[in-house]
Amino acid sequence: MIVHESAENYLETILILSKKLPVVRSIDIAVELGFKKSSVSVAMKNLRENRHITVTESGYIYLTDSGKEIADMIYERHNLLTAWLEELGVDPKIAAEDACRIEHVISKESFDAIKKHVKISD
Repeated sequence: MIVHESAENYLETILILSKKLPVVRSIDIAVELGFKKSSVSVAMKNLRENRHITVTESGYIYLTDSGKEIADMIYERHNLLTAWLEELGVDPKIAAEDACRIEHVISKESFDAIKKHVKISD
């Protein structure tokens, strides 16, 4: 199954927000990403149709198993790549921005190789 970068970003954002908030709503995602609520609504419809999220009648958004699997993968990549770039001396802001781009295009094989050789302290 092919998941587009924007869908991965939305799923990762839902995961991050779910760690900070009791419930996640479209407006929370719009504020976090700086997007219009209408754009987020369209994205949530697509994620729901692809069974990556469920939305309650109250508008609460939850990741399904497939959505959580994708979000966890992207979140792990983001954190490890950001920390690795920072350890290499990259400015934290630039490291986070670059990691955000890399996390979507790096192969599983390359990421696993980096992960195997990078020791990041939590």
